[in-house]
Amino acid sequence: MGRAYEVRKASIQKNGAIKAKLYSNYAKEIYLAAKSGGTDVDSNASLKRLVEKAKKEQVPSDIVKRAIDKVNSGVLENYTSCRYEGFGPGASTLIVDCLTDNVNRTVSYVRTAFTKCKGKLGVANSVSHFYENLAVFGVKNHTEEELFESLMMDDVQIKDIETDDDLVVITGDAKDYNNIRTALYNLDKDIDLEIDEVSMVALDKVTLTDPEEKELFEKLLNMLDDIEDVQNVYHNVEI
Repeated sequence: MGRAYEVRKASIQKNGAIKAKLYSNYAKEIYLAAKSGGTDVDSNASLKRLVEKAKKEQVPSDIVKRAIDKVNSGVLENYTSCRYEGFGPGASTLIVDCLTDNVNRTVSYVRTAFTKCKGKLGVANSVSHFYENLAVFGVKNHTEEELFESLMMDDVQIKDIETDDDLVVITGDAKDYNNIRTALYNLDKDIDLEIDEVSMVALDKVTLTDPEEKELFEKLLNMLDDIEDVQNVYHNVEI
């Protein structure tokens, strides 16, 4: 499989598989987007994108509405974005993004997960230099050639475009996220974006061949997934 498959897989592996946590994650992000950019969905691009993604992931509309209404009613909730980098079993590395109202609690939970799985947390930037910060889009119902031509016509820079089954995966620098997304909607205002995100993608993948290391790594992913404050986990392991 090519790079497109790896990027698609990395996207699918994001945390939030359990509905309750997925809803909680979106509620926090939507609240913060509305708080910082205003509650009008049409005039707040970040909020509009989150609401669209929530709808696509079947987050109930009342959860979205409640998150926005909190801002309108003056409810004050303070969340801090935290990124933890660590080394897991074998040659695995992980980046853990969190959104929390209690940093001490969150780092304690994350550190415990690593420790119980024979891993350890690293310092800032100890792992992230092994990853690329990419804008990732997965498009259906358009050909690779059609999308590439449209992006070039709009003078948009991308890193890669590749077809994987019925999905065309486009990657570019994270800083070009808005330019790429705008160009795609210029091509088709109803375009179907199955993937629409900024993601940390490992430069090199590793395979855990030792059964114990594989078991510990899967345990680590599950433990991190169980932490409410964890939003996303990126890693370098071939699953």
